[in-house]
Order: sequence, then structure tokens, then C-alpha cells
Amino acid sequence: MTSASRGSLRGNVDPFIVMDVLERARMAEAAGRHVVHMEIGQPATPAPAGARQALARALETPLGYTVALGLPELRRGIAALYARWYGVDLDPARVVVTTGSSGAFLLAFTALFDAGDRVALGEPGYPSYRQILRALSLVPVGIPSRPENRLQPVPEDLHGIDAQGLIVASPGNPSGTMLSKGALAALIHHAEARGMGFVSDEIYHGLHYGDRAVSALEISQSPWVINSFSKYFSMTGWRVGWMVVPEDQIRRVGRLAQNLFICPPHASQIAALAALDCVPELEANRAAYAENRRLMLERLPKAGFTRIAPPDGAFYVYADVSDLTEDSLAFAAQILDEAGVAVTPGLDFDPIRGRQTLRFSYAGATDQIALGLDRLTAFMQARGLAAK
Repeated sequence: MTSASRGSLRGNVDPFIVMDVLERARMAEAAGRHVVHMEIGQPATPAPAGARQALARALETPLGYTVALGLPELRRGIAALYARWYGVDLDPARVVVTTGSSGAFLLAFTALFDAGDRVALGEPGYPSYRQILRALSLVPVGIPSRPENRLQPVPEDLHGIDAQGLIVASPGNPSGTMLSKGALAALIHHAEARGMGFVSDEIYHGLHYGDRAVSALEISQSPWVINSFSKYFSMTGWRVGWMVVPEDQIRRVGRLAQNLFICPPHASQIAALAALDCVPELEANRAAYAENRRLMLERLPKAGFTRIAPPDGAFYVYADVSDLTEDSLAFAAQILDEAGVAVTPGLDFDPIRGRQTLRFSYAGATDQIALGLDRLTAFMQARGLAAK
């Protein structure tokens, strides 16, 4: 008889279900099937041409460690982005370049909170918030957001909640809905009045289809703002993100970054710096997402997915499928097996209500989105579930 090996309770986090779905889809593809990917929030487009060319030139020179907080010229470039997008005059010293937004969350949560602290987050929401918090011996506190608030938290949702921090995302994942400036300000002021750390996840900024998203830095300088080159800049695999920290936290975060990561990848930072100037290509990508969004909002209801909140940004549609199933995990598996379309069960984003929701990503190429909608419609029609 062998005894179980030792392991930390902090490692007992839940799986990232969308990655499990992706693996099942890859296995189906390996067996010769064609799968339309509506499960993963990954742009179908490559990194901008200018970014790839900049890296190709840099490969002729040594690439090594950079300063822990990132290349100074990249930090200046990101600060200039805040002036261009939001009219915010940002000191580049407050910009911290990270190994993807995931690295930013690790740094922010470690710098902001002590073990045992409670951190509130809206549900549905990005699942890795909860798991990173748990791995750091912090306590995630789910706040069920309401359809009438377009699945975004409001201060009333926080009444009676004991928490040392609050995480907000606008545009949200999985909903794609955004907070107005007034709504975001109300949450920030609520947190500030109670001494709560405020983390603003702005990773989908740049991907909007009407009014642009509002940055927390347009309202206050106390929030910790996190962003990434993954989504708008189409650089998921390059693993480069950033955060903006309050001025008095720069040194604290720098010490953590030195020890946890040494520095972000030098090659990715060079590409990211060049990507900041690739505006025409990036805007063309956004136009393609806008067309994908139009197709989704037009055709998903006809296929029978009628309970959706039209997204303001990002590239997701979140659907209430309680009229179709009580088990979104099994329903998503059935759609993949029978229709050849990979979608994400809502359990990733809401541990309770997610049993009755699905997320559809429209980050892929337009022809693939159209094909996926054809397959979903046929699947639903065969079961008599499509709208009449």
C-alpha cells in the first residue's frame, strides 16, 4: 500500500472548464472531425504584422532579462495609450508590464491582500479570479449580479458583504456588458468609502461596438487597473500584459515582480511595443468582430437561444438556456459531439446559476462563425428547439 503524496490545500482549485472543452475539441479534431471553436476567447488573427516584424529584427540581437517592471519604452508607450484612449495623463512609472494579465492578477492580489482576506467579485465572472484568490489563501466572495443590471454588480449588491476587496470587469467576461462611467464611479466610491482594494479588469478595452469602455483611471487614481495585449492586440500566446498601480505601491510591486517573475519575456515586450502603433490593422480586426457580433445576435435567437443580453464589448454572447437544459455541462458536450461546435458551459463563470447558461465566443474568423451558426441551427431544429 502506498500513501498519498503531500499536497497543499491551496492547490485544490477548480478546473478551468473552457480549457477542458478545448481539449475535447482538439481530441475530436485529432480524430478527423472539423470543429468550430466558439468556446475560447482567442482572436483568430495573428499578432499585428508590425509586432512580428519588430521581433524578427530583434532576434539578431541578444534578448535577456529586462528590468522587473518592464522595458521603459514600453511603459511609456502604454502610458501614451491612456492619453490617446481616455485623455488620462499617466506617469509611466506607475505602469507594470507583466507576464500576461494572469501575472498581473498574481502581483495585484499578493500586494493588496493578506491571507484570509475576502475579495468580492461579480458572478458570472472570469473563473480564474476565484482560483487565483484561493491559491493565495484568499477567500472569493461571489456576488450574484442581476439581469436587470445587465449582469454587472451595483453597490446595492454589496450591502452586508464583509470584504477587503472588489474585482470588477467592464466589458465583462462572459457577458460582454459594460459599466457606464456613473455606474463604475459608484462602485469605486463604494469601495473607497469602505477601505476596500479595487481591481478593475480592463482586458477587453478597445473591443467595443458603440460607446467606448471607461477606465477606472478616469474616475480615481486609487484602483489597480489590469489590462493585456491578448485581446484587442491579438497576442494571446505572447503572454504580455500590464497593470497600473497607485504611486505609493510601485516599489512594493517591483519587489514582488523581481522575486516571482524576474521580468516579463523580453521578446514579447518588443513585439508589444510595436503593436501599440498598429492601429489600422487592429481596427480592422474590431470591424470583423462587429460583423461576427451582428451574425450572432441575428441568428442565435432564430436557432432557439433567445435569452441573451446583447454585448457592448469583448467577443462573447452569454445565453440563459434554462428553457433548454438544467445541465449546461452535458448540453455543451452534446453540442460538441453532435454538431461539431465547441461552446463553454456557464459553470465556469457562475458555480450555481451557470448550470443553466452557455457562453458563445465570436472571436473566430467570420466564415467559421457563420458555419458554427449553421450547425447550431441544424442541431436545434433536429430537436424541435429552434424558434418558430
